[in-house]
Amino acid sequence: MNDEAVTLDPTGRARKMATIIYALQAASFIFGLTAIIGIILNYLKADLVKGTFVESHFRWQRRTFWFGLFWSILGGITFTFVIGYFILVLTGIWLIYRIVNGWLKLSENRPMYLR
Repeated sequence: MNDEAVTLDPTGRARKMATIIYALQAASFIFGLTAIIGIILNYLKADLVKGTFVESHFRWQRRTFWFGLFWSILGGITFTFVIGYFILVLTGIWLIYRIVNGWLKLSENRPMYLR
């Protein structure tokens, strides 16, 4: 009989949750509202990531959502002017960068905000 204890890896669970949230953020380009589900999960599961490198990813995801929402609303309001179009395009590019960059660093087990 194997005497090794089965342990739950909190970092593994936290990584899985961060991966799900990145996927929901990415899916929002197609389905729209999945980013809202992602931000809700982010806040609900914040205790799961405390003290792990994944905590920095959760912060990155929150900032991505809130700043993206702000710039999207501003771009939508000013869309009738030419500047709104550029704001929306740049916001989309910025969101793609944030999601891809965060997801890649997560897959490498690296925290965000380190140079």
